[in-house]
Parts: sequence; C-alpha cells; structure tokens
Amino acid sequence: MKQLRKIVWKNITKRPVRSLAMIFLAAVLSLSVFAGTIVVSALRNGFHSLEDRLGADIMVVPYEAITKEDLKGMILQGNTGYFYMDAKYLDEISKMEGIANISPQYYLASVKAGCCSLPVEIVGYDPETDFTITPWIKRSNGGEVGYRDVVVGNDLNAFVGDTLSFFGENVHVVAKLDKTGTAYDTQVFTTKETIRTLIDASLNKQLNQYANIHSGNVISCILINVADGYDVDDVMGEINIHNKKLRAVRTTNMISGISDSLAAVSDVAGMITVIVWVVALVIMIVAFVMMTGERKKEFGILRVMGASKKKLSALVLMEGIGLSLVGSLVGVCLGAVILLPFSGYIEMKLSIPFLLPHIGFILLIGGVAVLLTILAGSITAGISAFRIAKIDTGAILRSGE
Repeated sequence: MKQLRKIVWKNITKRPVRSLAMIFLAAVLSLSVFAGTIVVSALRNGFHSLEDRLGADIMVVPYEAITKEDLKGMILQGNTGYFYMDAKYLDEISKMEGIANISPQYYLASVKAGCCSLPVEIVGYDPETDFTITPWIKRSNGGEVGYRDVVVGNDLNAFVGDTLSFFGENVHVVAKLDKTGTAYDTQVFTTKETIRTLIDASLNKQLNQYANIHSGNVISCILINVADGYDVDDVMGEINIHNKKLRAVRTTNMISGISDSLAAVSDVAGMITVIVWVVALVIMIVAFVMMTGERKKEFGILRVMGASKKKLSALVLMEGIGLSLVGSLVGVCLGAVILLPFSGYIEMKLSIPFLLPHIGFILLIGGVAVLLTILAGSITAGISAFRIAKIDTGAILRSGE
C-alpha cells in the first residue's frame, strides 16, 4: 500500500497540468454545492429574521406616510426617514375590540452634519409596552436601556461604551445588536424619553422638517398584535374606516414582495447549483476517462512488472479521491472567502435580507460539499478503473500505444 501511495503521489506531481485540471473541476463541484446552499440558507434566515423583526400583525401610520414616504424602504431596508401623527390615536385605537398588544414607535433621521455622529435612522420605543425591539435587545445580552442610552445595529461603526452625538445631544451606547440581516443592523434604538429629547433638539436646530410639532404629543407609528379569535383584516378595516387620517397596513403584505423575490432567487440559485454540478461532473468523467485512455501504455508496463488489475484500479481510485479531496477543500475555502466577508455587499445588491447561518451549519455544509465531491471523484475514477480492468496488456504493448 505504501508503494502504491508513492506511485499515486508521483503520478499527481509529475503531471501538474492534468492534476490541476482535475482539482479545478472538483473545486467547481464543491463550490457550487457549498455556495449555493449557503446563499439559499442565508436568504431564508434573513426572511425569517425580518418576520421576527416586524413582530406585529398590523402597523398603523399617518396616511401621508403611505403616499409620500417610502415606507417599505424605511421599515424593511433601513432607509432614513420619519413622519409623525397625534399621540391621541394610540389611546383611541387601544380601546378597540380585538387588540391584544399595542405599542408606539418614534422615528427620527439624523443628518450628515457636524451635529450628528452618524446619518442613521433612530427608532424610539416604549419599554413598558414594546414587543418587537425589546426581544432583540435581550437576545443580544443588552441590559436596561435608560435615559440617554442607545442600542446600535450590528453594522454600525459604534460599540458599547462609545458616546454618540445627535443634534448636539450626547447619548451612550449600552448594547450592540446581534446580526439580524434586516434594517435593524443599520439603525439606532432608544427609549421614548430619549428620542423625545432628540426630536426637540432637531427642532431647536431647525433640522426637522416638521417645525410645528411637540415631541410629547406625537408618535410615528403604532404596532398591533390582534387578539385570539379576531381576524387581522377585520381589525385593520375597522381602524381604516374610523380614522381617515391614518392607514393600517398588514405587515405580511409589506414583506410579500420580499417573499416572492426570495422564492425566485432561491429557485435560480438551486437551479444554477444543480446545472453547474452536473456539467462539472460530466466534464470530470470525460476528462478522467480520456486521460486514462492516454495512459494505456503506462498501465501495460505496470502489469508486466507484476501489478494486478486490482492494484491498477486501486491506483486510479486513489488518484481520483486525492485530487477530488484537494479540489473540494479549495472550492469550500473559496466559497467561504467570497461569502463570509461580503455578505453585507450581497445583501445590498439583492435588496433582500441576507443572514448567514451559524458557524456550525456552515461547517456542516462544507463537510457535505467535500463528501459529495469526493463521491463524484470516486464515481469518475470507478468508471476509469472499470475500463482498466478490460485492458489487454499484450495487445497494448505489441501495438506500441
């Protein structure tokens, strides 16, 4: 066996062009499986994270937010923007039938100016009633968020202990969210008391487009969970009928477009993975069979020297498995280098939430990609080994091939 391994090593190293070609094909196989699976998984994770991030059945906003603002861009992609409505609507809607949970949110966009550390979307919430933001903060090991405390999204260049300034008011970073693959990653979160201070500061500096508001009398949106036994559409319809200046929207409708895009991208990614894998496998089989045919004289000489057909078949199998192993590892490493550091860029280009799976799943898929590639290499080498078993040694040597 040791002698056989030496022959295999010499065959691989003495024919670098052939070996590199097989390694390349194996790398394409493993890359397609690894990258395709991770991309589809990251898209699905991002979508589920977005569903959790919305965390409400209904969102109520001022009517002009639907007609004048890119609401989906703000809520789903983190584009900066803000709008306000009278806080009295919160009390009015909370008295309606079918309301299980209700909580206000407050929006404020910082500006690209000396007054603000970051041009970001600032989201205020009520800790006593909130059911969408607080769970994310707790998952990220965030403690109590007090007055002038903020929690920053994972993609922002700010860290626990930093002091940020918005409209001349200093706030302190007390927690940083885990990666969510959603707009949360580029937003700043704080309590209603703090954001009211920031709204007043923006008004004082004349950097707020709503000049005639008072921070204590306005909110930006109302999030609602419908009680058991009530239909979401019925509750939403009641709100819209009785409040002409408001618009209640079903959160699932907001992400329906993303769901469609996710399905389309997943289908395309899956189809490309299968096509690439099949084409690379066919090319690998053809290439290996052709190379085996070119080595008939080599195999004939080895037979004369005493090598059995079984050993020749083992030789070819070991070469195929060895080259496939190296190629599969190259493909997985290349996929990791492409996907892991540039996941944010991929998300930006796709305009779809993109959340990479945990490291354990990534390692599992990498292992599966390696095993499938080695299996493909074994099948390829097995076909060649079957052809070797039929070689007529005497005829080959007499012909001078």
